[in-house]
Amino acid sequence: MLELEDVTVRFGEVTAVNGVSLTVAEGELLMLLGGSGSGKTTTLETINRLVEPTSGVIRLDGEDVRDLVPHALRRRIGYCFQGVGLFAHMTVAENVGITPRLLGWPPARIVKRVTELLEMVELPPTEYAGRMPGELSGGQAQRVGVARALAADPQLVLFDEPFGALDPVTRENLQASFTALRRELGMTGVFVTHDVLEALALGDRIAVMHEGSLAAIGTPEALRESEHPYVQQLLDAPRRALGALG
Repeated sequence: MLELEDVTVRFGEVTAVNGVSLTVAEGELLMLLGGSGSGKTTTLETINRLVEPTSGVIRLDGEDVRDLVPHALRRRIGYCFQGVGLFAHMTVAENVGITPRLLGWPPARIVKRVTELLEMVELPPTEYAGRMPGELSGGQAQRVGVARALAADPQLVLFDEPFGALDPVTRENLQASFTALRRELGMTGVFVTHDVLEALALGDRIAVMHEGSLAAIGTPEALRESEHPYVQQLLDAPRRALGALG
């Protein structure tokens, strides 16, 4: 479904992404894991052309994304990010239905899709469809953001630390809901996180980014065999944190 081939991004003298190559199969969730400045978000943003690569090729379902008009490409790719970015003057239903409306879906089809998705993200439509974003908790708003990203039935969904700003309990609940939703839909996605436990819990495979490069990629089990020192340091972090609790 998705292929990055030797993708490099430079901002002046700074190389933010350095020769990254990876693939994502249909129905797979690939986690991009790394610390601040590792290049994971920049890599994500090259996929829907929010950032243009300096070199390399990105293909969506076999098609070079450079051959697609950016706004048309972005309507084929769902995007969910930290902070949600809901339109404050629109209801929950209007926020979720914005992309289908831009694509010219008939109103009845939009209403049906919005209703389905609100049910999927555990926000009963009769209670939440007419609410304004300011009336939602952080967790509820993030659920609306996930629903909006899925509204037009995209080929691929990009997640940029969508649960990063939430408290630990809300975050854990949303992760569980997200896993169930993903299985139900057979979703194909790329999910950026700096949280090792989140990567291990949600992903089919994990791509570890370090200083702009791909340090390792594989299943959680395969990563444990990696000899890259940063990968080992990253995987050991939760154990060190638990040790600090005594």
